[in-house]
Amino acid sequence: MSSPPHTLQTWLGWKAKVSAWLGGRDGASASSAPDADCPVELRRARDLIRAVDAGGLPLNPAIVNQIGRGLGLEVSSKAPIDQTIERIRQALTRATA
Repeated sequence: MSSPPHTLQTWLGWKAKVSAWLGGRDGASASSAPDADCPVELRRARDLIRAVDAGGLPLNPAIVNQIGRGLGLEVSSKAPIDQTIERIRQALTRATA
């Protein structure tokens, strides 16, 4: 039986492309991204705010609430999503100041 056409080199090439894509930089790995040394909660919050500022709309309020709770905010499941996003924005400002 012959080996499959997918070799280790194919896998490593794919892995490099995904790492570069996740890092948001051409040819950069995810570990060299600007937010790589900060906690995952801050990264998720920054990604959310960047997406909202770029005109995106969060489709799942539960994820927005989870991000807020990850930052230490008390978030009601009944709170309006725009209010929660504004509180996350304020928490990020405090965290970076």
